[in-house]
Amino acid sequence: MRRINGTAVLITAIVATTGALAFPVWSYSDRAGTGQANVAAGTVNTEWGPLTAADRDLIVRVRLAGLWELPAGQQAIERAPTQAIKEAGDHLIVGHTDLDKRVRIIAAQLNVALPNVPNEQQQGWLREMSAATGADYEYKFANLLRAAHGKIFPAIGAVRNTTRNTLVRQLASDANQTVLDHITMLEKTGRVDFDAIANEIANASTASPTGPAAPAPGVPVPSAPAAEASGDIGATSRPSPAAPGTVNTGRPDPVDSNGILG
Repeated sequence: MRRINGTAVLITAIVATTGALAFPVWSYSDRAGTGQANVAAGTVNTEWGPLTAADRDLIVRVRLAGLWELPAGQQAIERAPTQAIKEAGDHLIVGHTDLDKRVRIIAAQLNVALPNVPNEQQQGWLREMSAATGADYEYKFANLLRAAHGKIFPAIGAVRNTTRNTLVRQLASDANQTVLDHITMLEKTGRVDFDAIANEIANASTASPTGPAAPAPGVPVPSAPAAEASGDIGATSRPSPAAPGTVNTGRPDPVDSNGILG
């Protein structure tokens, strides 16, 4: 059984370790015009479109994610306390091996320097998982990874929405697909603490809850009518690329025309 070297750093609550997981997204000041000036100040032009600070941040963080999730996945396969954890580890390895190829090619094309080791926080998570045993290991594996993926998931969407760089846009699309797959597999372990996730988000929020009123006990609501196009329009696409509870991550290998991968 392979263990990742390092001193154990015990976590007292998953909330305490996930607060710093937030994926930085380029922020905008309230003053009119300031946000656009901030973006322009960190932007360089490339043949694939403008490359912003947020774009570069995504590239680096996709690389960092692989640097710690690959060894976490390998350890899960080797320790394999349950079949579900072993399968989640398999998806981590396959997904990040693929994303790492893509991010290395894109970084070389856009001249973005990449890290080669996990950051200190990520190394700490690896040490925690390596030192844990039994149910404690299963909990830490599922929740440290699920929390990290849950933080990066909406942030990838934000970059995908705003980027004007075609390479970054494709990377965001690929990363989004992989992260959703990993979230799905981690949740299938049955060890994810959804209460801790919800509480962490609620504690970080400063806005009042919004949305429809809470349902009244014992008072049924009427069924909603179907929302659909009128008439026969001959649509042929499918609503989902895979069976419920699965994510289709199949995609062609990246094109490495400059031989970046060797």
